[in-house]
Amino acid sequence: MNAPVSATLADEMKYTGFWPRVGASLIDTVLICIITWPILVSVYGWRYFESEAIVAGFTDFLMSWVFPLIAIITFWVYRQATPGKILINAQIVDAKTGQKPTLQQYIVRYIGYFIALLPLGLGILWVAWDKKKQGWHDKLASTVVISPKGKHTEDVSFER
Repeated sequence: MNAPVSATLADEMKYTGFWPRVGASLIDTVLICIITWPILVSVYGWRYFESEAIVAGFTDFLMSWVFPLIAIITFWVYRQATPGKILINAQIVDAKTGQKPTLQQYIVRYIGYFIALLPLGLGILWVAWDKKKQGWHDKLASTVVISPKGKHTEDVSFER
């Protein structure tokens, strides 16, 4: 049985909010596109972006579906974060223990993204309203995204 999160960790960390997570996702999306688009254009030409097909062929399947799955889960396993989350100093942890999630949790979390997107992205937007800032993918996998609390040197005050 895993030990509960120490008071020290809970005192030093906060749930990572919606907008920082949006920023991290945008960074990850740009990085994936920088890697995949040149390959897809070299194989299919610019008409690739005009296609309405879900999968344009084998290379598309590998670059658009398999590569992101492997890259993202590999980053999660080794760093508990994708490059975007690393840049915002956030990490994925088990929601109950605060420890590193299992591979099974990461796989459920990845699949959970697709489920969360189905009802007009509501499961992703859920992060904005949830007390623990969990999207449906986090809830399904029993994970949370945390980051260090901001440190400041003195309280803000205004003179009248």
